[in-house]
Amino acid sequence: MIRRLKRDPIRALAWVIATGFGTGLSPVAPGTVGSLAAVVMFYLSPFYGGRPTSLYSPFSIILGLVVLATFFVGIWAANTISSQEEPDPGYIVWDEFVGMWTTCLFLPKDLLWLATAFLVFRTLDVVKPFPIRRLERLHGGLGIMADDLLAGIYGVALCYGFLWLHRSLPAEVFKTGGY
Repeated sequence: MIRRLKRDPIRALAWVIATGFGTGLSPVAPGTVGSLAAVVMFYLSPFYGGRPTSLYSPFSIILGLVVLATFFVGIWAANTISSQEEPDPGYIVWDEFVGMWTTCLFLPKDLLWLATAFLVFRTLDVVKPFPIRRLERLHGGLGIMADDLLAGIYGVALCYGFLWLHRSLPAEVFKTGGY
């Protein structure tokens, strides 16, 4: 495989992207490792997370466009790397990156909220509520990418609901005894 990648730089680029910069090569839980790497990249990125009034802020719009672009790049990379013998190899984790970044849209760049986004996305990605599982049946890279994008959309909706609820409830609800 390495020899083929050295001879074909386009395929090598697709490999780097599809494997999430190598995180998909993790021997244990590559999807979880890829999702964690995506959260870290989001946290370190120059994009501001957001707050309920920032849906139409320039940063939110730019981040949304970046996520959309990475979705299409992921379809290309997954199509380039996958094969008929291995239609959805576990080492392709770019879908986790895109789904995780989608879940982080509009959330504050706060470790608690990003940890919540991580847990929500991973749960949705594993459980695959309707119709997420059906999207896996789509052919090639589209099937690999689409289910995680929808899980990310569900995730951002859930996290945004949590955020709205958190900000709507009186502060006393979140106080613990004696602190």
